[in-house]
Amino acid sequence: WRRHITIEAGQEGTVGAGTDVELDRAVRLLQKAYERQNTGDYEDAILLYKASIETCPTAEAHTYLGWTYSFLKRYDEAIEECKIAITLDPEFGNPYNDIGSYLIHKGQVDQAIPWLQQAKKARRYEPRHFPYLNLYRVYVKLGRLDEAQRELQQALFIQQSLELQVGAPIEDDANATVN
Repeated sequence: WRRHITIEAGQEGTVGAGTDVELDRAVRLLQKAYERQNTGDYEDAILLYKASIETCPTAEAHTYLGWTYSFLKRYDEAIEECKIAITLDPEFGNPYNDIGSYLIHKGQVDQAIPWLQQAKKARRYEPRHFPYLNLYRVYVKLGRLDEAQRELQQALFIQQSLELQVGAPIEDDANATVN
């Protein structure tokens, strides 16, 4: 998985009011959607993410649905899904970073900063270094090079710390916007 998904029955703020059976079905649909997304079958992935959400809404499903919209350059819809995810679980950092990333793609670089800052503060977020890399790119575009350098140094520190923990390099395309 590109991102680590943690969904536990009854985890406050993360899932809607579904039963364990509904949550299990929603997670299976989420996994199928993710598999379809990885093969480039975005329309089918969208349908499966929506089915997961209808079964038992999760911050993860809304975030991944937004991510899929972003592959289709449907950034406004992607942002709306991430905002829904944040209402379900404000401690889940991925949708904050993703909104920042989508705003960067839309050319609204200044507006991305508060979202990326919020992603850095989120308690539940993997991969933790992504918002730092996105802020680095924002600050370079804005000519704020001292701030850019600080963000890049922090991103590298976080990534290297994680690599030491897992014992393997973490692959990241340094030229892409990460979300």
